[in-house]
Amino acid sequence: MRVVVVGASGNIGTALLEQLEQEVAVTQIDAVARRSPRQQSEAQVRWHQADITADDLDPIFRGADAVVHLAWLFQPTHRPSDTWANNAVGTARLLDAVERCHVKALVVSSSVAAYSPRRDEEPVDETWPTHGASTAAYAREKAYVERLLDAFEARVTHCTVTRLRPAFVFHRRTATQQRRLFMGPLVPGSLVRPGLIPILPTPAGLLLQTVHSNDVGRAFAAALLAKTPGSFNVCADGVVTPPQLAELFKARQTTVPPRLARAALRAAWTAHAVPANPELLDALLAVPMMSNERAKAAWAWAPTVSATDALREFLEGLRQGEGHPTPPLEPETSGPLRAQEFGTGVGNSA
Repeated sequence: MRVVVVGASGNIGTALLEQLEQEVAVTQIDAVARRSPRQQSEAQVRWHQADITADDLDPIFRGADAVVHLAWLFQPTHRPSDTWANNAVGTARLLDAVERCHVKALVVSSSVAAYSPRRDEEPVDETWPTHGASTAAYAREKAYVERLLDAFEARVTHCTVTRLRPAFVFHRRTATQQRRLFMGPLVPGSLVRPGLIPILPTPAGLLLQTVHSNDVGRAFAAALLAKTPGSFNVCADGVVTPPQLAELFKARQTTVPPRLARAALRAAWTAHAVPANPELLDALLAVPMMSNERAKAAWAWAPTVSATDALREFLEGLRQGEGHPTPPLEPETSGPLRAQEFGTGVGNSA
């Protein structure tokens, strides 16, 4: 089985490559990324440098048994036309290439943020509407990709389409990348040291549903091998509550009105102090809690890391400045003293 993984150098992509290398049914892996890793030690993996917004994907897709689409831009939030070009238009180009090359199976990474806002705290299944959790570009674009997939499935009957909707995905080695994407260069890793912050303010309504990257990689591999059509929620069992979050910091938790948290984030984002905009906070507070029962039943899959432990591992990686030797994940991408982050403008660069 020959598999093409587009967006292979990021959080989910690196976990999936490691999983696919263990699968005897997978004989060749073609990994596609905008920036190829400097170290390419995986014997089974052949790397291709390509941009889904501009490059011809047909030579890579031709003859593939399956394509996995993970390519996504979270930034720049100050230039949403850039993320739209990659996430929406780039996905449309990728789907056209899958159709032209007669690929038989397509697995796409959607997100919990594609879901419409929750009404309560009860877990929802995959039939919950997917119109986006907020007006954040990330949520809008994930919802738009769901519509692109609806049209693709209706038009291209020879291809089995599987959509995975992960919760917030964490791993120790993704800490530096996620700090760059959401916190920016001004946040020191030492800030998350337990006991340093005496009080942790959290906006009312905050519930965190997480999942470990390795568990997501296993889910994507299972979806590939089973070629199961449809949508699947991928998350750890349980959620992280504000008191549990405060316990990770060894701090006292206090609840603040969402409008205050939003105003503070807007001021910081407008000043280019942080890359995450207030609409992302809106999405965080609005996403529904997901049920993972369908994935468990379909593939005999189950999360091996709890929601709290996945977040704990990320925080440990953040304190230690950990990463992985691919351009999106390696700490060196930030430059000395994070100069590259400052030089490109917080929230102004992918």
